[in-house]
Amino acid sequence: MDKAGLRRRLRDRRRAHVAGLDDSTRALLFRRPPSPVLELVPKGASVGFYHPVPTEAPTGGYARFFFEAGHPIALPRFAARGEAMDFAAWADPYDDSDLVVAPYGSLQPDADAPAVVPDVLFVPLLGFTESGARLGQGGGHYDRWLADHPQSLPIGLAWDVQKVDMLPLEPHDRLLAAVVTPTRLYGPFEDA
Repeated sequence: MDKAGLRRRLRDRRRAHVAGLDDSTRALLFRRPPSPVLELVPKGASVGFYHPVPTEAPTGGYARFFFEAGHPIALPRFAARGEAMDFAAWADPYDDSDLVVAPYGSLQPDADAPAVVPDVLFVPLLGFTESGARLGQGGGHYDRWLADHPQSLPIGLAWDVQKVDMLPLEPHDRLLAAVVTPTRLYGPFEDA
């Protein structure tokens, strides 16, 4: 199956899974990072997140956890469609009032928010393997950003149904340091 077909299949699988979760169950998931993930985040490290679409694994619990622990936190920001992604400070993970609508429709810090280069980055994904391979949405924003920032440690957040046995990898694809699902931690991997 080609990447476009695989992405369609994984989007459908993720959408069906999330539709089957009741609100009280969803509210309990991804509240606090597991201890092995916490060990990957140095004291004072800046931590980047994504502002999830409704079917993506939520990041708010982790963002609040790291914010309360004193870590600078950030979200992706785009100046315009087709522009490179950067990251900017997320001032208040309890309220989206400091965020504006991004060119792609998600929420992002406004143009006045200071730029941040995350030391650790929680990344969205459509699919992953138990060895840390990742398939994204297809825009390449995270792939390009991670290639330009090899010192940043990428960690995936996903639903269990997003795990696949194999993904088509290209030379520019970077493995994740770990993947967290509601029921399991994959990694940490040595090669990330």
